[in-house]
Amino acid sequence: MDFEKTKQTIVDFIKSKVNESKTDGVVVGLSGGIDSTLVAHLSCEALGKENVFGIVMPSATTPAEDSIHGIDIAQKLGIDYKEIPIDSILNEFLSVSQLEDNDLAIGNLKARIRMSLIYYYANQKNYLVTGTGNKSEILIGYFTKHGDGACDFEPIGDLYKTEVFELSRLLDVPTEIIDKPPRAGLWDNQTDEAEIGMNYDLLDQILYLYCEDVKNTEIADRLDISVDDVNMIITKIVRSEHKFKVPEIPKKIF
Repeated sequence: MDFEKTKQTIVDFIKSKVNESKTDGVVVGLSGGIDSTLVAHLSCEALGKENVFGIVMPSATTPAEDSIHGIDIAQKLGIDYKEIPIDSILNEFLSVSQLEDNDLAIGNLKARIRMSLIYYYANQKNYLVTGTGNKSEILIGYFTKHGDGACDFEPIGDLYKTEVFELSRLLDVPTEIIDKPPRAGLWDNQTDEAEIGMNYDLLDQILYLYCEDVKNTEIADRLDISVDDVNMIITKIVRSEHKFKVPEIPKKIF
C-alpha cells in the first residue's frame, strides 16, 4: 500500500464530506487510542486545527493514561477540546433503570452516552461527527450499534488495524499510543484482542483472505491455524450484519 497516497485520499475525503454537507468542521471523540488519534491528525490536516473539536469522555473504567493521552493529543494538535466525565450520566441511568448489572450492556451504554454528547456538540457547532472505526473492527462488528458505530462518515474505515498502525507511524503519532494495547475501557481490564479472541495481525490476515473469497479451510491452511479460529471470525461477521442495515420494514399487502 502507498501510505502517502492513502493519507492524501483520506484527507481529501474529509474535506469533501464537510464541503458537501455545508458544515463548518468535525467533532472527534478522543479516547486516547490509536484510531481516534489518527483520525484527529487527518482531520486537522484536512480542515485546519481551528475546525476540529475533540471530546475526551472518561469513565471509572477508563485507564488513566488513556484520558491523559486524549488530552495530550488535543493540546499537541492545538484543537479546541472539552473533557466530560460520563459517570454521573451513567449512574443516573442505572439508578432509574434498576436493572441487574451486566458488563456488556453497561459498556454499550457508555458508548451510546458518549455518542449522544458528541452529536450534541456537533449540532451546536454545525459540525459533522467523524467516526474512528477501522476496517478490521467494522467487518467483525466490534463496535456498539448507535454508539461508537454512529457517525457521519468513517475516514479510516477501509484501513485494516495493522494499516492504522503503519499510517500512524507515518504521521508521527506518539510511540506510547502506538505501542499500548488497544482497549475500549468499557469495563475493568478490558483489551480489544482478548475480547476478539486473537491478535490484530492474525485477524487482519484472516479478514483479508475472507474478503478475497478464499474458503475457510484454505484460509486455515494458508495461515497454519485451526479452522475453528477462522470460523470464529466468520461467525462474528455474520452475526453483526444487522449493525449495517437500515431497520427493516415489512411490505404491506395490497
